[in-house]
Amino acid sequence: MAPAVSTAALIEDDPWDMPELQDTGVKWADLDTKGKILRVLTIAAKLILLLGLLYMFVCSLDILSSAFQLVGGKAAGDIFQENTVLSNPLAGLVIGMLVTLLVQSSSTSSSIVVTMVSSGLLEVSTAVPIIMGTNIGTSVTNTFVAMTQVGDRNKFRRAFAGATVHDFFNWLSVLVLLPLEVATGYLVKLTDLIVKSFNIQSGENAPALLNVITDPLTQSIIEVCMSLCGCVCKSSVGMLKETIQNVTASNCSNFPCWELKNVTEITNIKKCNHIFVNTNLSDLAVGLILLACSLLILCTCLILIVKLLNSMLKGQVAVVINKIMNTDFPFPFAWLTGYIAIVVGAGMTFIVQSSSVFTSAITPLVGIGVIKLERAYPLSLGSNIGTTTTAILAAMASPVEKLGNSLQIALVHLFFNLSGIVLWYPIPFTRLPIRMAKALGQLTAQYRWFSGFYIIACFFAFPLLVFGLSLAGWQVLVGVLVPIVAVLIFVIIVNILQKHKPQWLPSVLRSWDFLPQWAHSLEPWDRVVTIMAARCCCCCKFYDCSFICVNMKSIHLFLIPLCGNKCKLIHKV
Repeated sequence: MAPAVSTAALIEDDPWDMPELQDTGVKWADLDTKGKILRVLTIAAKLILLLGLLYMFVCSLDILSSAFQLVGGKAAGDIFQENTVLSNPLAGLVIGMLVTLLVQSSSTSSSIVVTMVSSGLLEVSTAVPIIMGTNIGTSVTNTFVAMTQVGDRNKFRRAFAGATVHDFFNWLSVLVLLPLEVATGYLVKLTDLIVKSFNIQSGENAPALLNVITDPLTQSIIEVCMSLCGCVCKSSVGMLKETIQNVTASNCSNFPCWELKNVTEITNIKKCNHIFVNTNLSDLAVGLILLACSLLILCTCLILIVKLLNSMLKGQVAVVINKIMNTDFPFPFAWLTGYIAIVVGAGMTFIVQSSSVFTSAITPLVGIGVIKLERAYPLSLGSNIGTTTTAILAAMASPVEKLGNSLQIALVHLFFNLSGIVLWYPIPFTRLPIRMAKALGQLTAQYRWFSGFYIIACFFAFPLLVFGLSLAGWQVLVGVLVPIVAVLIFVIIVNILQKHKPQWLPSVLRSWDFLPQWAHSLEPWDRVVTIMAARCCCCCKFYDCSFICVNMKSIHLFLIPLCGNKCKLIHKV
């Protein structure tokens, strides 16, 4: 019992300390032959099951991407081609973010942008904010993964911080680099110089890597035509008839005249064999069916992966991984450790061709205490670099006459992420995403419902608000956002001064107590959420209402009319 008390006290003092990992199982040397064989078979079975779950997770992301393209692909294509909206950098940023949320892949959305730039539908300068938006949109997946550990307060604190450190890096990078790009155009100028300095030849088709493994399953379920609008491929006959207009010259008296002839040419195309080829369902119906199924598989795989990792990464295995991942190089090369982690993150993301998959894999490891938040941060930065390789490979596969612009916008994506790393990593003082992620992790551990509010507000409500204001015109956008931004900046400055230099503030601003409690504390909102949860649970016959009331932390006066006689008036638990 003594070690348990000591650990609990340690967590109260510093909740970010890594849990002590001990080998509590039977040692290998103490096992007999049967026990050794059984342990090897168990580990092998768990590894095979883990690989299978990861495979299904990646396939479900691919099918989810196809489903979103079918449900909203045409609308996404129309948004991309609406240049009057895209002329506003904030609108372009939000569109890139929303489209990435729609297709659940920054590689897909950035490749669409590269294609549109190479085809002349977008200028490079117009596409830069969209590329920045794709970075933000791709970080929502690992934030959802962190929600699977909401049951354990300490694990959830670490997991949510490990996921949102990626969010904060992307948001801070956009906050600094987007105004700088609008004012100076440095990314466009820098990449233009690089493209002009090399005579790069067109390459072959970009390698698929992970798609080679997943395509046999995903394409047997659904295959979406490669177009901006996205539609179900239904070419079951395997050929296409195309009418070509021929112009031939013939002699008409003393001067030539032209005669038009139509020639029908039969071209073989790829035959589709997925399960929806011969159905009469519309693209929307197919997309909704796939959306529901892929989300179910995705959530199931995430929960099972977290449970399986918890069972595997215990004992000696956890101790070894913890030591390898969190140990720094000896002095004077300790500073190189983080940069090696960036390279590892970039390489792993290049192999799986998805930053969402890689960051979603390390988020549970941060939650269970195998990887430190300070080590997960450079790994996430590396994944941002690794995901840019897809667009670069796609650009280099473009025709020679279109290679310059497409390669330029792909390099913009790369140098945007490199610029963000320069801003927020080399100097320890500038690693603000880590401190912000810890603050948010601490807040969500205390009020776990706030994690859902954060996801809805940052990835859906705020982008949709900005996009709606952009449609109304830049005057409306500036008139609404400028006062909001000014108030936020004022609040941040006052909070910093309250903590470090309160004597510089007038007495009324040294605390926020002059405001109503709901305006400076989450406690009243927590009571509202608690009451709403109690109302829902009290209506469910499977729950004992008295148990709910006793376990709530707020004053329970308002719960009496909701729960009837079962609830007693308890001032505080």
